[in-house]
Amino acid sequence: MQQILITGFEPFGGETINPSWEAVRILPDTIGGYALRKLRLPVSFTSAIRELEKSVRENSPASIVCIGQAGGRTAVTPERIGINLMDARIPDNDGFSPVEAPIDPNGPDAYFSTLPVTAIVQAMRKAGVPAQASLSAGTYVCNSLLYGTLHFLAQNGLKIPAGFIHVPFLPQQVLAKPQPSLTLEQLQTALTAALETIAAALS
Repeated sequence: MQQILITGFEPFGGETINPSWEAVRILPDTIGGYALRKLRLPVSFTSAIRELEKSVRENSPASIVCIGQAGGRTAVTPERIGINLMDARIPDNDGFSPVEAPIDPNGPDAYFSTLPVTAIVQAMRKAGVPAQASLSAGTYVCNSLLYGTLHFLAQNGLKIPAGFIHVPFLPQQVLAKPQPSLTLEQLQTALTAALETIAAALS
């Protein structure tokens, strides 16, 4: 059975959980006729992309879907673009804190997601979860993973649809700092709808 690689991140920034991995790990093992290969990545500008590249080389997935936390957002947000920039508000989990640095000095300014972003947003909304397309994946590790993934695929001539989806905080993360959140059940519903849409587009 062909695979879809789906990744989430470990906690960072003083949090004890990361909703991206919490949602990924409870997904079923298969969706839309594809096996899900779930990968927990470090919040590291350098290690996250290396681990993803290793998994792609070893498993040749049919598609790649990376999930990350975007605290403060009110909806699940598939990203349209990754930019060639690292600019960290806080250090990553390795203590690395780049400022206005390129991800690859020789790479293009940006890459567009090759996932069906509009169809994914529509599917999430149809499933009853707030969703909207985003034009900014930020400049932290999430953006670097999105850009790095698409750059790796382009450099190696791999025609694998790939992209990134941001999810809001979980309710338990905002008890002492009132901000928007969605439940784990809502995140699971949204990601299931996204993966079903991606699987249908692959067929």
